[in-house]
Amino acid sequence: MKATVKLVQPQESATASGVEGYRVLARKYRPTKLSQVIGQDFLVETLKRGLEGGRLGHAFILTGIRGTGKTTTARIIARALNCHVGPTPEPCGTCPSCTAIAQERSMDVIEIDAASRTSVDDMREIIEASRYRAVSSAYKIYIIDEVHMLSKSAFNALLKTLEEPPAHVKFIFATTEIQKVPATILSRCVRFDLKRIESPTLAAYFKTLCAQEAVEFDEDAIALIAKAAEGSVRDGLSLLDQAMTYGTSAEGIPHVSALNVRKMLGLSEQGAVLELFQTLMGGDIVSALEKLRYFYQEGSDPARIIEDLLDLNHWLQCLKINPDLAQDITLSPEKREKGLELAKNLTLPTLTRVWQMLLKGLDEVRRAPSPQKALEVLVIRLTHMTPLPSLQELLEGLGEGSEKKKP
Repeated sequence: MKATVKLVQPQESATASGVEGYRVLARKYRPTKLSQVIGQDFLVETLKRGLEGGRLGHAFILTGIRGTGKTTTARIIARALNCHVGPTPEPCGTCPSCTAIAQERSMDVIEIDAASRTSVDDMREIIEASRYRAVSSAYKIYIIDEVHMLSKSAFNALLKTLEEPPAHVKFIFATTEIQKVPATILSRCVRFDLKRIESPTLAAYFKTLCAQEAVEFDEDAIALIAKAAEGSVRDGLSLLDQAMTYGTSAEGIPHVSALNVRKMLGLSEQGAVLELFQTLMGGDIVSALEKLRYFYQEGSDPARIIEDLLDLNHWLQCLKINPDLAQDITLSPEKREKGLELAKNLTLPTLTRVWQMLLKGLDEVRRAPSPQKALEVLVIRLTHMTPLPSLQELLEGLGEGSEKKKP
């Protein structure tokens, strides 16, 4: 499925550009409308219909991993409700209310960090202030980030107001650990689970931003960043920001290259990882240790090498089951072809044993005084393990031996 991403306009700085200087991509391109939110179709459609039909509740709770848009969505809801042409799913961005919220100086949109304001006294202040109407907007909106960090007493103090708040008050909660929020709070809120953003969607979004920033890029580099982001837009934008700074082309234009991204992420070159895995499966100890030295000279982290081998092992097992299940955008056609050949020559029991040993070895490498030596010992074990017969082969051999002993 091809991902489509709408053009995102950079936000205006809250202060004079000469004073603030460079703005990171995550802040510069923070969405300000529902139509700019990527990868959260259910959330966007539900909020859009609620705003258009006037059927939005008084309390929301947004949950999901870091960087999926919880705080951003909360601010968009605040703008959509308090825009002078709203409530509307497309805030104008120019009215006094929209401008004040964008510049984080609105007196009617109060953002609270629950990590630093956890006590019951903090909640009493909110309850007391919520009785007064908004100063210049339609609603007084409280955005409480990391709400799961509130104390039990603070949650209890909030219950009555949350159940029957004044008509002019809205509560928007955000949390990464929804299981820590009491059921009594959850039952009073409309819950939205923000999912991880798919890699193709992230890659398309990053390409759009590169075009807007006049930055050249390699397709493989963008795919690597999208995969490393693990579904988090903010993590991906931070990596993209770093990659833009890291490399330039011959003409002096910022260039995001696959080689630089691999170095930046500490990733091993995929072709070398395939060759190492193939050598391990062939039982060639000397050659395997030589290939390890190549990774060591390239500055690859021993734990990251094992993680790459685990990823490759998982990919090969997928290929054994169904080749269509393992279309990895970070691999070139040539490497994919080599992987198919390797999967054809290995059995699932062998790949499963290797997986278990790699997992155990990963823990050993992380705890070892010398991770490099621990990795070398793991490689030696793997090269000796691969020729071992499986349990089924041993049982079959025993059966054949019993048949021969019969007179």
